[in-house]
Amino acid sequence: MAGSCGTGTGGSAAGWKRHIVRQLRRRDRTQKALFLELVPAYNRLLEKAELLARFSEKLQPEPNDVTPATHQDTWEKESGPDSDQIPSPATLRMKWQEEEEELRLDCGEMAYQVVVKSAALGALESELEERQSRLATLEARVAQLQEARAQQARQVHARRAGHAAQRAAYEALRARARRQEAALRELEEEARDLLERLVQRKARAAAERNLRNERAKQARVSQELKKAVKRTVSISENPDTPGDGIKEGVEMTLVLPAEPHFLESEADEKWKRSFSFKKRRGHSIGGIPEQRYQSIPVCVAAQLPSWAQDVLDAHLSEVNAVHFGPNSSLLATGGADRLIHLWNVVGGHLEANHTLEGAGGSITSVDFDPSGSQLLAATYNQAAQLWKVGEAQSKETLSGHTDKVTAAKFKLTRHHAVTGSRDRTVKEWDLNRAYCSRTINVLSYCNDVVCGDHVIISGHNDQKIRFWDSRVPRCIQIIPVQGRVTSLSLSHDHLHLLSCSRDDTLKVIDLRVSNIRQVFSADGFKCGSDWTKAVFSPDRSYALAGSCDGALYIWDVNTGKLERSLRGPHCAAVNAVAWCYSGSHVVSTDQARKIVLWH
Repeated sequence: MAGSCGTGTGGSAAGWKRHIVRQLRRRDRTQKALFLELVPAYNRLLEKAELLARFSEKLQPEPNDVTPATHQDTWEKESGPDSDQIPSPATLRMKWQEEEEELRLDCGEMAYQVVVKSAALGALESELEERQSRLATLEARVAQLQEARAQQARQVHARRAGHAAQRAAYEALRARARRQEAALRELEEEARDLLERLVQRKARAAAERNLRNERAKQARVSQELKKAVKRTVSISENPDTPGDGIKEGVEMTLVLPAEPHFLESEADEKWKRSFSFKKRRGHSIGGIPEQRYQSIPVCVAAQLPSWAQDVLDAHLSEVNAVHFGPNSSLLATGGADRLIHLWNVVGGHLEANHTLEGAGGSITSVDFDPSGSQLLAATYNQAAQLWKVGEAQSKETLSGHTDKVTAAKFKLTRHHAVTGSRDRTVKEWDLNRAYCSRTINVLSYCNDVVCGDHVIISGHNDQKIRFWDSRVPRCIQIIPVQGRVTSLSLSHDHLHLLSCSRDDTLKVIDLRVSNIRQVFSADGFKCGSDWTKAVFSPDRSYALAGSCDGALYIWDVNTGKLERSLRGPHCAAVNAVAWCYSGSHVVSTDQARKIVLWH
């Protein structure tokens, strides 16, 4: 800064000094030119005057002098042809004086013109000098710019060479990454094959072991039956006790065959326990033993919907959210009319159950707690609201966000929840106290959240899925996707994540390896909005999403192929879909107020 100021001050001082010197030189040239012109002119006039004086003296007539012929000719010309007298010397003197005066006037006028011309010449010379100085400055500037341009050209050449080298290295890295990804996919396929083979082998071994146990128990039962048959039973003929012997035989008949039925029930219970969603106790943050899941129907194989059973105009405006309760017979829908309707699925039809009121803005998300007794909704009034099923008015309002709340989900217990908002935060809530226990800054608009045991997964507008650990205040992983994330769906085994994004694709992420396993797309499928929802089937065999043309698309997760597309009742973009826990029904909602029950 000081150097620049010093440079500016030195430049200004040199400028006014040059200006003063230039003005002095101009004045010197002007005055000197005036005197240089006047002095020679004056000297010439003096010389001419002296010459004329001498000449006039020579022309003085003498008494006996004869006028020269040359002068006589001149006088004759001046006096005219009719003049027959010779002019007198006084007349000649007067003529010479007049001519001398005329010459002096001419000399003065010429001297004035010389002064004017000299002044103009001086101005032109100063202008020329100034232009020459400007030209020199511009030439110096041009030289500097040319030098800078040459330097920048050298830098550009060097950077292009560096970019070419980096591009070559990048292409090499991409090729290496492709090879490694191909190798990784092969290894993953091999690992999946090995895992499937291991599971199948264990299942066969378990089945064989169960069969051996069954046969052994049946052998023991048959031996006991044989022993019982050989055993002698005395029957009393006393009429007072006619039923004693018969009673013993009946008890033997009823008790002995009951053991195989008990074994069958035990085997069924073991099979069901392999699909149970209960978590081990002691994994909660507070360490309080709590039942994390209620009795949720187990779906062994989901049924693909094929036709629409019921179509209703459920709301006054578009329907943004839909969710099934844990028992698969209760359904909740929320829309832009600030209402939440509860529906019963009875005999393939939807029957109105109850209406929840008191929402402060459009409903963007609904979720039941694991017991099905509470419902949590995200709204556009910068808050989430909690209702108790069966009560019309809101029980609690979770306020603290500064922009629209786009997602609200229960955690594994009914007393904790997570909300996401467009204010670039995700909040954890203690519902017992309606208290925000933690605020996470997520750097981008949050469009949806899902919760695991200790992990919160959020989908964002910056085309990224972020993973947050409830026990540490930082992001533990980021998975980029090609498009703004509109929804997330977590499989019931918490091993796979389904994302829907605005690049018109669905992606299945294997959470065990944190890698995108499959990408689903189809001709005609387009994501209709930033809150379009996609879900897994309960058995994770299928992925379901609605399109902006009103169609439903179902993909097979195992093969990656489009299994089915359903069209008909919807005439507007489908906003949300839900698949019941039993796997028998699907519900879809659209922007034209319709909800459709599919079977």
